[in-house]
Amino acid sequence: MKSRFAPSPTGYLHIGGARTALFAWLWARKNNGQFTLRIEDTDRERSTQASVDAILQGMEWLGLDYDEGPIYQTDRFDRYQEVIDDLLKKGRAYYCECSKERLEKLREDKMAAGEKAKYDGCCRDKNLSSGVIRFLNPDEGRVAFRDHVKGDIEIANSELDDLIIARSDGSPTYNLTVVVDDHDMAIDCVVRGDDHINNTPKQINLYTALNWDLPAFAHVPMILGSDGARLSKRHGAVNVMAYRDEGFLPKALLNYIIRLGWSHGDQEVFSLEEMIDLFDLDNINKAPASFNQEKLIWLNQSYIKSIELSELIQHLQWHLESRSIDVSSGPKIEDVVESLRDRSKTLVEMADGCVMFYQDFAAFDEKQASKQFSSKSQPVIEALHSRLSALDVWNAKTVHGEIQGVCEQQNVGFGKVGQPFRLALSGDGKAGSIDVCAELVGKDRTLARLQMAIDYIKAF
Repeated sequence: MKSRFAPSPTGYLHIGGARTALFAWLWARKNNGQFTLRIEDTDRERSTQASVDAILQGMEWLGLDYDEGPIYQTDRFDRYQEVIDDLLKKGRAYYCECSKERLEKLREDKMAAGEKAKYDGCCRDKNLSSGVIRFLNPDEGRVAFRDHVKGDIEIANSELDDLIIARSDGSPTYNLTVVVDDHDMAIDCVVRGDDHINNTPKQINLYTALNWDLPAFAHVPMILGSDGARLSKRHGAVNVMAYRDEGFLPKALLNYIIRLGWSHGDQEVFSLEEMIDLFDLDNINKAPASFNQEKLIWLNQSYIKSIELSELIQHLQWHLESRSIDVSSGPKIEDVVESLRDRSKTLVEMADGCVMFYQDFAAFDEKQASKQFSSKSQPVIEALHSRLSALDVWNAKTVHGEIQGVCEQQNVGFGKVGQPFRLALSGDGKAGSIDVCAELVGKDRTLARLQMAIDYIKAF
Protein backbone atom coordinates (compact mmCIF):
# COMPACT_ATOMS: atom_id res chain seq x y z
CA MET A 1 0.00 0.00 0.00
CA LYS A 2 1.38 3.36 -0.98
CA SER A 3 0.48 7.02 -0.55
CA ARG A 4 2.24 10.24 -1.45
CA PHE A 5 2.61 13.90 -0.67
CA ALA A 6 3.15 16.00 -3.77
CA PRO A 7 3.72 19.69 -2.99
CA SER A 8 4.44 22.34 -5.57
CA PRO A 9 7.69 24.20 -4.69
CA THR A 10 6.24 27.65 -5.20
CA GLY A 11 6.27 28.47 -1.48
CA TYR A 12 6.97 27.03 1.94
CA LEU A 13 5.25 24.12 3.67
CA HIS A 14 2.28 25.61 5.53
CA ILE A 15 -0.28 24.14 7.93
CA GLY A 16 -2.64 22.97 5.20
CA GLY A 17 0.12 21.18 3.31
CA ALA A 18 1.52 19.72 6.52
CA ARG A 19 -1.89 18.30 7.41
CA THR A 20 -2.25 16.70 3.97
CA ALA A 21 1.24 15.22 4.33
CA LEU A 22 0.38 13.93 7.82
CA PHE A 23 -2.86 12.27 6.68
CA ALA A 24 -1.09 10.57 3.76
CA TRP A 25 1.80 9.54 6.02
CA LEU A 26 -0.53 8.11 8.66
CA TRP A 27 -2.45 6.14 6.04
CA ALA A 28 0.77 4.57 4.78
CA ARG A 29 2.10 3.79 8.24
CA LYS A 30 -1.23 2.34 9.42
CA ASN A 31 -1.31 0.04 6.39
CA ASN A 32 2.36 -0.95 6.76
CA GLY A 33 2.88 0.64 3.38
CA GLN A 34 5.18 3.18 1.78
CA PHE A 35 5.08 6.95 1.76
CA THR A 36 6.46 8.87 -1.22
CA LEU A 37 7.51 12.51 -1.43
CA ARG A 38 7.13 13.96 -4.92
CA ILE A 39 8.07 17.52 -5.83
CA GLU A 40 5.73 18.82 -8.54
CA ASP A 41 8.08 21.38 -10.04
CA THR A 42 6.92 21.60 -13.66
CA ASP A 43 5.94 25.25 -13.18
CA ARG A 44 9.47 26.45 -13.84
CA GLU A 45 8.65 30.13 -13.57
CA ARG A 46 7.30 29.88 -10.01
CA SER A 47 9.22 26.89 -8.62
CA THR A 48 12.33 27.73 -6.60
CA GLN A 49 15.07 25.79 -4.87
CA ALA A 50 14.39 27.83 -1.74
CA SER A 51 10.85 26.45 -1.68
CA VAL A 52 12.12 22.90 -2.20
CA ASP A 53 14.53 23.35 0.70
CA ALA A 54 11.74 24.77 2.90
CA ILE A 55 9.50 21.78 2.14
CA LEU A 56 12.25 19.26 2.89
CA GLN A 57 13.20 21.08 6.08
CA GLY A 58 9.58 21.19 7.23
CA MET A 59 9.05 17.48 6.57
CA GLU A 60 12.23 16.61 8.47
CA TRP A 61 11.34 18.80 11.45
CA LEU A 62 7.86 17.30 11.66
CA GLY A 63 9.33 13.80 11.51
CA LEU A 64 7.30 12.83 8.43
CA ASP A 65 9.89 10.48 6.97
CA TYR A 66 9.40 9.17 3.46
CA ASP A 67 10.35 5.80 1.99
CA GLU A 68 10.73 7.09 -1.55
CA GLY A 69 11.85 10.46 -2.84
CA PRO A 70 12.11 13.27 -3.17
CA ILE A 71 11.15 12.59 -6.78
CA TYR A 72 11.18 15.63 -9.08
CA GLN A 73 8.77 15.90 -11.98
CA THR A 74 11.31 17.86 -14.00
CA ASP A 75 13.35 14.64 -14.15
CA ARG A 76 10.46 12.84 -15.82
CA PHE A 77 9.69 14.96 -18.91
CA ASP A 78 10.61 12.14 -21.30
CA ARG A 79 8.06 9.89 -19.61
CA TYR A 80 5.32 12.52 -19.86
CA GLN A 81 6.09 13.04 -23.53
CA GLU A 82 5.82 9.29 -24.11
CA VAL A 83 2.32 9.26 -22.62
CA ILE A 84 1.24 12.37 -24.55
CA ASP A 85 2.47 10.81 -27.80
CA ASP A 86 0.52 7.65 -26.98
CA LEU A 87 -2.68 9.64 -26.42
CA LEU A 88 -2.19 11.51 -29.70
CA LYS A 89 -1.56 8.25 -31.54
CA LYS A 90 -4.73 6.70 -30.09
CA GLY A 91 -6.80 9.73 -31.07
CA ARG A 92 -7.45 10.56 -27.40
CA ALA A 93 -5.66 13.93 -27.64
CA TYR A 94 -5.33 16.67 -30.24
CA TYR A 95 -3.56 19.94 -30.95
CA CYS A 96 -5.41 23.22 -30.43
CA GLU A 97 -4.41 26.62 -31.79
CA CYS A 98 -7.26 28.68 -30.36
CA SER A 99 -5.97 32.11 -29.32
CA LYS A 100 -6.34 33.52 -25.83
CA GLU A 101 -8.67 36.14 -27.28
CA ARG A 102 -10.98 33.51 -28.78
CA LEU A 103 -11.02 31.48 -25.58
CA GLU A 104 -11.80 34.56 -23.49
CA LYS A 105 -14.66 35.57 -25.78
CA LEU A 106 -16.00 32.00 -25.75
CA ARG A 107 -15.92 32.06 -21.95
CA GLU A 108 -17.73 35.40 -21.77
CA ASP A 109 -20.40 34.35 -24.28
CA LYS A 110 -21.14 31.09 -22.48
CA MET A 111 -21.36 32.81 -19.09
CA ALA A 112 -23.66 35.45 -20.55
CA ALA A 113 -25.88 32.66 -21.90
CA GLY A 114 -25.93 30.97 -18.49
CA GLU A 115 -23.91 28.02 -19.75
CA LYS A 116 -20.85 26.31 -18.27
CA ALA A 117 -17.71 28.15 -19.41
CA LYS A 118 -15.98 25.20 -21.09
CA TYR A 119 -14.03 24.72 -24.29
CA ASP A 120 -16.24 24.03 -27.32
CA GLY A 121 -13.99 21.50 -29.08
CA CYS A 122 -13.28 23.88 -31.95
CA CYS A 123 -9.99 22.22 -32.92
CA ARG A 124 -11.01 18.60 -32.33
CA ASP A 125 -11.24 17.62 -36.00
CA LYS A 126 -8.70 20.00 -37.57
CA ASN A 127 -5.77 17.56 -37.50
CA LEU A 128 -3.39 20.29 -36.41
CA SER A 129 0.30 19.66 -35.66
CA SER A 130 1.09 22.55 -33.33
CA GLY A 131 -0.30 24.50 -30.39
CA VAL A 132 -1.35 23.22 -27.01
CA ILE A 133 -2.41 19.60 -26.68
CA ARG A 134 -5.85 18.82 -25.29
CA PHE A 135 -7.23 15.56 -23.99
CA LEU A 136 -10.30 14.44 -25.92
CA ASN A 137 -12.80 14.08 -23.11
CA PRO A 138 -15.79 11.76 -23.76
CA ASP A 139 -19.04 13.55 -24.59
CA GLU A 140 -21.29 10.77 -23.34
CA GLY A 141 -21.61 8.93 -20.06
CA ARG A 142 -20.74 9.88 -16.52
CA VAL A 143 -17.77 9.74 -14.17
CA ALA A 144 -18.53 8.23 -10.78
CA PHE A 145 -16.18 7.57 -7.87
CA ARG A 146 -16.26 7.24 -4.10
CA ASP A 147 -14.18 9.69 -2.13
CA HIS A 148 -13.09 8.68 1.38
CA VAL A 149 -14.07 12.12 2.68
CA LYS A 150 -16.73 13.47 0.33
CA GLY A 151 -18.55 10.21 -0.32
CA ASP A 152 -20.05 9.28 -3.69
CA ILE A 153 -19.42 11.79 -6.47
CA GLU A 154 -20.84 11.65 -9.98
CA ILE A 155 -20.65 14.07 -12.88
CA ALA A 156 -21.71 13.95 -16.54
CA ASN A 157 -18.88 13.98 -19.10
CA SER A 158 -20.77 16.70 -20.94
CA GLU A 159 -19.90 18.98 -18.02
CA LEU A 160 -16.17 18.42 -18.39
CA ASP A 161 -13.61 20.26 -20.49
CA ASP A 162 -11.11 19.01 -23.04
CA LEU A 163 -8.35 19.82 -20.63
CA ILE A 164 -4.92 20.96 -21.78
CA ILE A 165 -2.30 18.28 -21.08
CA ALA A 166 0.67 20.03 -22.72
CA ARG A 167 1.45 23.69 -23.25
CA SER A 168 2.49 25.12 -26.61
CA ASP A 169 6.15 24.82 -25.56
CA GLY A 170 5.64 21.10 -25.02
CA SER A 171 5.76 21.18 -21.22
CA PRO A 172 3.17 18.92 -19.55
CA THR A 173 0.47 20.29 -17.26
CA TYR A 174 -0.53 19.25 -13.76
CA ASN A 175 -3.51 17.09 -14.72
CA LEU A 176 -1.35 14.95 -17.00
CA THR A 177 1.73 14.67 -14.80
CA VAL A 178 -0.19 13.79 -11.65
CA VAL A 179 -1.95 10.90 -13.38
CA VAL A 180 1.26 9.55 -14.93
CA ASP A 181 3.19 9.86 -11.69
CA ASP A 182 0.53 8.29 -9.48
CA HIS A 183 0.30 5.38 -11.92
CA ASP A 184 4.03 4.87 -12.40
CA MET A 185 4.70 5.14 -8.67
CA ALA A 186 1.89 2.67 -7.90
CA ILE A 187 0.07 5.07 -5.58
CA ASP A 188 -2.88 3.29 -4.00
CA CYS A 189 -4.45 6.27 -2.25
CA VAL A 190 -4.31 9.94 -3.31
CA VAL A 191 -4.74 12.23 -0.31
CA ARG A 192 -4.96 15.91 -1.25
CA GLY A 193 -6.84 19.14 -0.60
CA ASP A 194 -10.42 19.44 -1.81
CA ASP A 195 -9.41 22.31 -4.08
CA HIS A 196 -8.35 19.47 -6.43
CA ILE A 197 -11.68 17.68 -6.41
CA ASN A 198 -12.93 19.35 -9.61
CA ASN A 199 -9.87 17.97 -11.43
CA THR A 200 -10.51 14.41 -10.32
CA PRO A 201 -13.21 13.43 -12.88
CA LYS A 202 -10.98 14.75 -15.68
CA GLN A 203 -8.05 12.76 -14.31
CA ILE A 204 -10.21 9.65 -14.02
CA ASN A 205 -11.01 9.92 -17.72
CA LEU A 206 -7.29 10.09 -18.41
CA TYR A 207 -6.76 6.92 -16.36
CA THR A 208 -9.51 5.25 -18.40
CA ALA A 209 -8.08 6.38 -21.73
CA LEU A 210 -4.70 4.97 -20.75
CA ASN A 211 -6.29 1.73 -19.47
CA TRP A 212 -4.79 2.24 -16.01
CA ASP A 213 -6.24 1.24 -12.65
CA LEU A 214 -7.61 4.02 -10.46
CA PRO A 215 -6.22 4.83 -7.02
CA ALA A 216 -8.52 5.63 -4.12
CA PHE A 217 -9.13 9.33 -3.43
CA ALA A 218 -9.46 11.35 -0.24
CA HIS A 219 -10.02 15.08 -0.65
CA VAL A 220 -9.57 16.83 2.69
CA PRO A 221 -11.41 20.11 3.38
CA MET A 222 -9.66 23.44 3.73
CA ILE A 223 -8.64 25.02 7.00
CA LEU A 224 -10.29 28.29 8.02
CA GLY A 225 -9.19 30.94 10.47
CA SER A 226 -10.97 31.29 13.81
CA ASP A 227 -13.09 34.03 12.21
CA GLY A 228 -14.34 31.69 9.48
CA ALA A 229 -12.28 33.32 6.73
CA ARG A 230 -9.84 31.39 4.55
CA LEU A 231 -6.65 30.70 6.47
CA SER A 232 -4.09 33.46 5.95
CA LYS A 233 -0.81 34.55 7.52
CA ARG A 234 -2.63 36.37 10.29
CA HIS A 235 -4.34 33.08 11.25
CA GLY A 236 -1.29 30.86 11.02
CA ALA A 237 -0.82 30.06 7.31
CA VAL A 238 2.93 30.47 7.62
CA ASN A 239 5.95 28.27 7.04
CA VAL A 240 5.72 25.40 9.53
CA MET A 241 9.30 26.25 10.53
CA ALA A 242 7.89 29.47 12.00
CA TYR A 243 6.24 27.25 14.60
CA ARG A 244 9.65 25.90 15.53
CA ASP A 245 10.89 29.48 15.83
CA GLU A 246 7.93 30.30 18.09
CA GLY A 247 8.78 27.42 20.40
CA PHE A 248 6.34 24.69 19.40
CA LEU A 249 7.27 21.02 19.55
CA PRO A 250 6.81 19.13 16.26
CA LYS A 251 4.77 16.37 17.90
CA ALA A 252 2.50 18.98 19.48
CA LEU A 253 1.96 20.56 16.06
CA LEU A 254 1.24 17.16 14.51
CA ASN A 255 -1.22 16.42 17.31
CA TYR A 256 -2.89 19.76 16.68
CA ILE A 257 -3.21 19.44 12.92
CA ILE A 258 -4.53 15.87 13.03
CA ARG A 259 -7.44 17.28 15.05
CA LEU A 260 -8.13 19.85 12.31
CA GLY A 261 -10.87 17.85 10.65
CA TRP A 262 -10.35 14.43 12.25
CA SER A 263 -11.40 13.12 15.63
CA HIS A 264 -11.56 10.02 17.77
CA GLY A 265 -14.27 10.50 20.36
CA ASP A 266 -13.40 13.28 22.79
CA GLN A 267 -9.69 12.49 22.92
CA GLU A 268 -7.47 15.53 22.45
CA VAL A 269 -3.92 14.34 23.07
CA PHE A 270 -2.52 11.53 20.93
CA SER A 271 0.86 9.89 20.85
CA LEU A 272 2.30 9.25 17.39
CA GLU A 273 1.59 5.55 17.88
CA GLU A 274 -2.04 6.31 18.71
CA MET A 275 -2.38 8.53 15.66
CA ILE A 276 -1.18 5.70 13.42
CA ASP A 277 -3.35 3.09 15.15
CA LEU A 278 -6.57 5.13 15.24
CA PHE A 279 -6.38 7.12 12.01
CA ASP A 280 -8.98 6.39 9.34
CA LEU A 281 -9.59 8.45 6.20
CA ASP A 282 -13.33 7.80 6.47
CA ASN A 283 -13.37 9.68 9.80
CA ILE A 284 -12.16 12.95 8.30
CA ASN A 285 -14.87 15.59 8.54
CA LYS A 286 -16.42 16.91 5.35
CA ALA A 287 -16.68 20.46 6.68
CA PRO A 288 -13.73 22.86 6.85
CA ALA A 289 -11.77 22.95 10.09
CA SER A 290 -11.01 26.11 12.09
CA PHE A 291 -7.53 27.05 13.25
CA ASN A 292 -7.29 28.00 16.93
CA GLN A 293 -3.98 29.36 18.21
CA GLU A 294 -4.98 29.05 21.88
CA LYS A 295 -5.69 25.34 21.45
CA LEU A 296 -2.29 24.85 19.84
CA ILE A 297 -0.57 26.62 22.74
CA TRP A 298 -2.49 24.45 25.24
CA LEU A 299 -1.40 21.29 23.44
CA ASN A 300 2.19 22.46 23.26
CA GLN A 301 2.27 23.12 26.99
CA SER A 302 0.84 19.66 27.59
CA TYR A 303 3.62 18.11 25.51
CA ILE A 304 6.33 20.17 27.25
CA LYS A 305 5.11 18.80 30.58
CA SER A 306 4.93 15.17 29.48
CA ILE A 307 7.48 14.54 26.74
CA GLU A 308 10.67 12.60 27.48
CA LEU A 309 13.27 14.92 28.99
CA SER A 310 15.94 14.01 26.43
CA GLU A 311 13.59 14.76 23.53
CA LEU A 312 12.55 18.05 25.09
CA ILE A 313 16.17 19.12 25.51
CA GLN A 314 16.92 18.07 21.94
CA HIS A 315 14.32 20.50 20.58
CA LEU A 316 15.24 23.18 23.12
CA GLN A 317 18.85 23.10 21.93
CA TRP A 318 18.07 25.13 18.79
CA HIS A 319 16.61 27.92 20.92
CA LEU A 320 19.54 27.84 23.33
CA GLU A 321 22.01 28.12 20.49
CA SER A 322 20.08 31.02 18.96
CA ARG A 323 20.57 32.85 22.26
CA SER A 324 24.25 31.84 22.50
CA ILE A 325 23.57 30.00 25.76
CA ASP A 326 26.47 27.74 26.71
CA VAL A 327 25.01 25.15 29.06
CA SER A 328 28.49 23.97 30.08
CA SER A 329 28.91 27.15 32.14
CA GLY A 330 26.27 26.42 34.75
CA PRO A 331 23.98 23.77 36.23
CA LYS A 332 22.99 20.56 34.46
CA ILE A 333 20.56 21.45 31.68
CA GLU A 334 18.37 18.48 32.72
CA ASP A 335 17.84 20.03 36.16
CA VAL A 336 17.08 23.45 34.69
CA VAL A 337 14.58 22.07 32.19
CA GLU A 338 12.81 20.07 34.88
CA SER A 339 12.46 23.26 36.92
CA LEU A 340 10.96 25.13 33.96
CA ARG A 341 8.79 22.60 32.13
CA ASP A 342 5.67 23.03 34.29
CA ARG A 343 5.56 26.78 33.74
CA SER A 344 6.60 27.02 30.07
CA LYS A 345 4.00 27.19 27.32
CA THR A 346 6.60 27.27 24.55
CA LEU A 347 10.28 26.46 24.08
CA VAL A 348 10.85 30.19 23.59
CA GLU A 349 9.60 30.79 27.15
CA MET A 350 11.73 27.91 28.38
CA ALA A 351 14.86 29.19 26.63
CA ASP A 352 14.25 32.67 28.02
CA GLY A 353 13.92 31.08 31.44
CA CYS A 354 17.28 29.33 30.98
CA VAL A 355 19.20 32.56 30.49
CA MET A 356 19.47 33.45 34.19
CA PHE A 357 21.18 30.15 34.97
CA TYR A 358 23.96 30.48 32.39
CA GLN A 359 24.41 34.17 31.68
CA ASP A 360 24.92 37.12 34.00
CA PHE A 361 23.14 40.41 33.35
CA ALA A 362 24.39 43.96 33.53
CA ALA A 363 21.22 45.69 34.71
CA PHE A 364 17.88 45.08 36.38
CA ASP A 365 14.53 45.67 34.76
CA GLU A 366 13.88 49.31 35.64
CA LYS A 367 10.14 48.96 36.15
CA GLN A 368 10.55 45.97 38.47
CA ALA A 369 13.49 47.52 40.29
CA SER A 370 11.48 50.64 41.09
CA LYS A 371 8.94 48.39 42.84
CA GLN A 372 11.18 45.90 44.59
CA PHE A 373 14.42 47.74 45.38
CA SER A 374 14.11 50.53 47.98
CA SER A 375 15.37 51.65 51.35
CA LYS A 376 12.78 49.31 52.89
CA SER A 377 13.99 46.25 51.02
CA GLN A 378 17.69 47.04 51.50
CA PRO A 379 17.99 45.54 55.03
CA VAL A 380 16.07 42.47 53.83
CA ILE A 381 18.45 41.91 50.92
CA GLU A 382 21.50 42.58 53.07
CA ALA A 383 20.28 40.10 55.70
CA LEU A 384 19.64 37.55 52.99
CA HIS A 385 23.14 38.07 51.57
CA SER A 386 24.66 37.65 55.03
CA ARG A 387 22.76 34.50 55.95
CA LEU A 388 23.28 32.84 52.53
CA SER A 389 27.00 33.63 52.65
CA ALA A 390 27.31 31.53 55.78
CA LEU A 391 25.65 28.46 54.25
CA ASP A 392 27.89 25.41 53.96
CA VAL A 393 25.30 23.23 52.22
CA TRP A 394 23.74 24.90 49.17
CA ASN A 395 20.43 23.49 48.00
CA ALA A 396 16.80 24.53 47.72
CA LYS A 397 15.96 23.30 51.21
CA THR A 398 18.73 25.22 52.97
CA VAL A 399 18.10 28.36 50.90
CA HIS A 400 14.42 28.18 51.77
CA GLY A 401 15.32 27.91 55.44
CA GLU A 402 17.41 31.07 55.26
CA ILE A 403 14.60 32.96 53.50
CA GLN A 404 12.29 31.95 56.35
CA GLY A 405 14.96 33.06 58.81
CA VAL A 406 15.12 36.52 57.21
CA CYS A 407 11.32 36.79 57.37
CA GLU A 408 11.42 36.10 61.10
CA GLN A 409 14.44 38.32 61.72
CA GLN A 410 12.97 41.27 59.79
CA ASN A 411 9.40 40.53 60.92
CA VAL A 412 8.08 40.53 57.33
CA GLY A 413 6.05 38.15 55.20
CA PHE A 414 7.62 35.74 52.70
CA GLY A 415 6.73 37.98 49.76
CA LYS A 416 8.73 40.89 51.17
CA VAL A 417 11.82 38.71 50.93
CA GLY A 418 10.95 36.48 47.99
CA GLN A 419 10.02 39.21 45.51
CA PRO A 420 13.21 41.33 45.79
CA PHE A 421 15.24 38.10 45.91
CA ARG A 422 13.54 36.90 42.71
CA LEU A 423 14.39 40.13 40.93
CA ALA A 424 17.97 40.13 42.22
CA LEU A 425 18.43 36.56 41.06
CA SER A 426 16.81 36.85 37.60
CA GLY A 427 17.22 40.49 36.63
CA ASP A 428 13.64 40.72 35.39
CA GLY A 429 11.60 39.08 38.16
CA LYS A 430 10.63 36.20 35.91
CA ALA A 431 11.63 33.08 37.78
CA GLY A 432 9.98 30.04 39.26
CA SER A 433 10.39 28.67 42.74
CA ILE A 434 12.98 31.02 44.18
CA ASP A 435 14.77 28.46 46.37
CA VAL A 436 15.08 26.01 43.47
CA CYS A 437 16.31 28.80 41.20
CA ALA A 438 18.91 29.83 43.76
CA GLU A 439 20.17 26.26 44.03
CA LEU A 440 20.58 26.05 40.25
CA VAL A 441 22.13 29.50 39.87
CA GLY A 442 24.70 28.50 42.47
CA LYS A 443 26.04 30.15 45.59
CA ASP A 444 28.65 32.42 44.02
CA ARG A 445 26.35 33.83 41.35
CA THR A 446 23.49 34.23 43.82
CA LEU A 447 25.61 36.21 46.27
CA ALA A 448 27.07 38.34 43.47
CA ARG A 449 23.59 39.23 42.22
CA LEU A 450 22.37 40.06 45.72
CA GLN A 451 25.36 42.37 46.11
CA MET A 452 24.51 43.92 42.76
CA ALA A 453 20.99 44.64 44.09
CA ILE A 454 22.41 46.20 47.26
CA ASP A 455 24.72 48.41 45.22
CA TYR A 456 21.80 49.40 42.99
CA ILE A 457 19.79 50.58 46.03
CA LYS A 458 22.75 52.42 47.53
CA ALA A 459 23.27 54.31 44.29
CA PHE A 460 19.86 55.99 44.65
